[in-house]
Amino acid sequence: MKTQFQQMMDGLNEVEAFLAGEQEGFKAHVPQAVDVKAIRSRLGMTQARFSATFGFSLDAIKHWEGGRRTPEAPARTLLTVIDKNPGAVLTALNPAAFAAAVSSSKAATVRVRVERKRQASRGVTRRKVYPTGKRVTE
Repeated sequence: MKTQFQQMMDGLNEVEAFLAGEQEGFKAHVPQAVDVKAIRSRLGMTQARFSATFGFSLDAIKHWEGGRRTPEAPARTLLTVIDKNPGAVLTALNPAAFAAAVSSSKAATVRVRVERKRQASRGVTRRKVYPTGKRVTE
């Protein structure tokens, strides 16, 4: 088994051969594992928004993050590019989507008063949620 240094030297030798015209093309190295949840969290997107923005199915995102499946090589490649340069991917896929994603990524504080109806086993329970975080059950 080669040491890490030997692997790096082999890679540099391949680059030299390519630049000298002795070798054509190159081999792309696709990572074996990609942390989809970390990428999505860094972008501040929900699973639904991430899937819609980048063209993945919502079920695939859920399965990848849950560890039930792993992305195939083409998906890992795209996820790696999204991780390194999401703007390039958004621009390539849809310039309008990029503009929308950038404009909505700004943090905003919204104060909302919500009244929810929740069915319980003994009937309907009303909850009022106030901005202070207190809950009142009727």
